[in-house]
Amino acid sequence: MNKIVRCGWCKGDPLYERYHDEEWGKPVYDDETLFEFLLLETFQAGLSWITILRKRESFAEAFDNFDYKKIAAYNDDKIEELLQNTGIVRNRLKILAAVSNAQAFIKVQEETGSFSKYFWGFTNGKPVDNKPESLSQVPATTPLSDAISKDMKKRGFKFVGSTVIYAHMQATGMVNDHILECSFR
Repeated sequence: MNKIVRCGWCKGDPLYERYHDEEWGKPVYDDETLFEFLLLETFQAGLSWITILRKRESFAEAFDNFDYKKIAAYNDDKIEELLQNTGIVRNRLKILAAVSNAQAFIKVQEETGSFSKYFWGFTNGKPVDNKPESLSQVPATTPLSDAISKDMKKRGFKFVGSTVIYAHMQATGMVNDHILECSFR
């Protein structure tokens, strides 16, 4: 019987392991899921990913199931409601960023046909397979994440530094950073 091998960052927590096994690094091409991860990644900035994963359901409930069209129209009352929600990260700047990012997301869709087409256009629609042998070979940023971050900032996105964008690229499978011996490569 084959032993399951996982990337070391997820070991020991069932939620983390399930996320690693079922989602992380699998290419995502639909705008709804790309926006969900973008929203979650922006809230993760400065925090651990497991913190955000544990609050994912609360984020979905608080942010209308990640419906970017609804989020783009949030008003001051909704923002104040979100600031009182103990189930999410209650950071005013990140909440405001979620709203402005939803608006920028829609603008990108209008300009390019879909956010997926825009986002995946940076790699011609194909995942980048980094083939790391160990976690120490997995970068926090790359020239590609730098370029995407810079372009997204120009388009009005907030909390999209290169590290956040690289994490988004990993989460949505634009890059495959599963270590070579990982059973889920």
